[in-house]
Parts: sequence; structure tokens; C-alpha cells
Amino acid sequence: MLPEGWRKVPLEQVAEVRTGLAKGKPIRLDSLSLPYLRVANVQDGYIDLREVKLIAVERDQVARYALQIGDILMTEGGDFDKLGRGAVWQGLINPCLHQNHVFAVRADSKLVDPGYLSSLAASDYGRTYFLSCAKRSTNLASINSSQLKAFPVVLPPLTEQRSISQILTAWAEAIATTEKLLANRQKQWHATLSRTLQLPSASPDAEGTGDNGGYPASVQPGIPNLPPAPAGWHRTSLGQHLTEVRRHAALRADDEYRLVTVKRSRGGVELRETLTGREIKTPSQFYVRTGDFLISKRQIVHGACGIVPAELNGAVVSNEYAVLNSDGQIDLRFLRYLSESRYFQQTCFHSSIGVHVEKMIFKTERWLKWPFNIPPLPVQQRIVEVLDTARREVELIAAQIERLKQEKAALMADLLTGKRRVKLNAEAVSTP
Repeated sequence: MLPEGWRKVPLEQVAEVRTGLAKGKPIRLDSLSLPYLRVANVQDGYIDLREVKLIAVERDQVARYALQIGDILMTEGGDFDKLGRGAVWQGLINPCLHQNHVFAVRADSKLVDPGYLSSLAASDYGRTYFLSCAKRSTNLASINSSQLKAFPVVLPPLTEQRSISQILTAWAEAIATTEKLLANRQKQWHATLSRTLQLPSASPDAEGTGDNGGYPASVQPGIPNLPPAPAGWHRTSLGQHLTEVRRHAALRADDEYRLVTVKRSRGGVELRETLTGREIKTPSQFYVRTGDFLISKRQIVHGACGIVPAELNGAVVSNEYAVLNSDGQIDLRFLRYLSESRYFQQTCFHSSIGVHVEKMIFKTERWLKWPFNIPPLPVQQRIVEVLDTARREVELIAAQIERLKQEKAALMADLLTGKRRVKLNAEAVSTP
């Protein structure tokens, strides 16, 4: 039930929904080349202007697709996390257009506050509506203009809308500022990684090339190019120091076993599921121990490798994983960071066989023959310390962003349903 004085109306009663400019249409010779915003530019609560592309548009069509200050840009979808994402346009580029996968919602300022409407669409309330539309219409996560026009807008009095908008804008700005800090720290992290390992980072956002030959950015299929060994380091094949180990697990039907998996992009080793011996479909299972270096033979082209944490000691994996130990001359924590390098990723790609990137199988014995530049063990350990510290800084900022988002979401749910009311001077609710 809505609070007294609140009402619910279709979006089309309080705003105009404007579709964007489609790319690739025939253009006359007297066209203009103007900036336009894509789905990638529209983030949750703000517009990302770091990469704005140009589009050709006929002169008499500029007014039709040009944005006005206060327009709410809302994404049509594509991926579920982009569905209905929106932010208010502040006019930082003029003129600026929007593509056909981004709606421009032009609110009637006498009825609805743009910031409030943008927050409502981005809330759990709005997301629930847009997800229901996407599931009804197609298998893709997208909405059309008719569905957007029918969006049931919950309307408090205009003064209360503005107060809610001010509060949530402050939270959105805090999140955006922290996300920029995270992006800077991540760049610093990759720079530190490259400097300490004497190799470029595997991250496509760091030093990866723009053209990846049609492969996913994480694959890095280029020809491995190992630079000369730095002074004091030695060039050696990993096979001189690493050994693939197999600790066969004789499965018992009624015993429970923890099965682990390795996430892509060096996301770490984690528990996949716990099954009894009779439930495990692949009978050939092998024990892993704390500190083992684990490689997924089917996913290593996407960077699926990592170290087994203490809490997963004694878990099992199938023979689709390579379990590696060291002779003590290579710190496996150093190897984990070495896996963040482009050269490491490329050697994994060239050590895999298959007709399609998603069906390639890693050949451990082939990979162990590739040469690597390895520093003395004390230097490896010092590199691990430096990179551990840098990584923790990134993780702390990422955790802070997640906390801010959770707190904002909880506050938004209360404000947009009337569970928590605000005074006109917005003093009733504190901002971050």
C-alpha cells in the first residue's frame, strides 16, 4: 500500500520516451559527425565519458536525437546487468546524441524529478519490472519502448521526490568517486606487476593490444615473446622445477568429497560442490593439498589457474586439472603472480590444442618446456610481498564499493516505498 499522497502511474503519463539513433544507416554527403552515447557510457547512476565515440548524422536529424539536460538515459539491455540501467544527463557535451540501444526519457518537470525517476528505475522495484519484461518478451535481456512506457512509476509529492533524489545522488557520487579510485589503483597494480615481473600484464585493460584476432580479450593468443633475463635472473623451463602430481582418491560410495574448481581470469580456487562417491560421475579423482598450483586444462586459455587455499586441503579434482608442485626453487605464490603476465597466458594458449577456443585442451608436458625468466628464491619472495600488499589495497577499495552499494540499495528501498520518509531539507537521512 502506498503512503498517503503517493500514486502510481505509467511512465508515459509523466515522461516522453525517446528512441536513439541507429548506426549504419545511409547518410547524405551533408552529414555531421557528432558524439553519441552507447550502452557502455551509461553506468548505474552516472554517465561515463572516458570513451565517447562519434557517429554520422544528417543535419536535419540532430534535433531529433540530441540530448537535453535532465534527460534520463536508460539502457535497453543486452546483458542482464545492463537492463534498465540509467543516469541523468548533465549536458557536459553539447550537442550529444544517443544510440538506439539507449532510451532518452524526458520527464515532465512539473510531475516528476529526473533524479528520482532514474533512481526508481535502478532500484530493486524497477529491476524487478524490467526483468519480468525481458523474460516475457525474448530470451535476451532487453526491453522495448512500449514496455518502458508502461513502467509503473511510484510518485510521491514532487518536493519529496527532490529530497529523495538529493540524498541518493550524494550516495551515487560517493560510489562513482570510489570506483574511479579503484580504477586508478588497478592501473597501479598492473604497472607494479609488470615492473616486478619484468613482463607485460595479461589484463586487456593494462597493456593488451586492441586487436585480439576475434578472440575474447582474456585469451591473449599472440606469439610468446620472452625478453632477455634481467641481471641475476636465470632463464629456465618450468619443467626443471615443477612436477605434476597425482594423489589418487579411491572413492567410497557413501563418503562425501569436496570438488573444487578454478575461476577464469585467475579468480582463484574455490569449492564447486560436495558429493558422495556414488554421485561423482567421473571416477578418476585426485586429492589436492594446501599450496598446490592448480590448472584447469579446459579453461586455462581463459586464465583459470590458482593456488589451493588451506580450507580446501583434501578436496578432489578430476584428471581435467593439472596439479603442480615445486622443487623449492620456485615459490608457487610467485608462479601465481607470474600467471598474471601476458607471456604466461600466451604460453598456455600455445600449449593447448583444439579447433575452437572453448574446446581447447591444455597439454601440461608441452607447457613445461617453455622458457621463463626466474629470479632467485629470495627475490621471488620479496616480489610476492610487494604484490600481496598492492593487491590488498585493491581488494579493500573493492570491498568498500560493495558496502556502499549495499547501503545505498537498502536506503533506496526504504525511501522509494515510503517506509522511510524524508524532511524537505533532507536532514532525516544522512549521506555517506
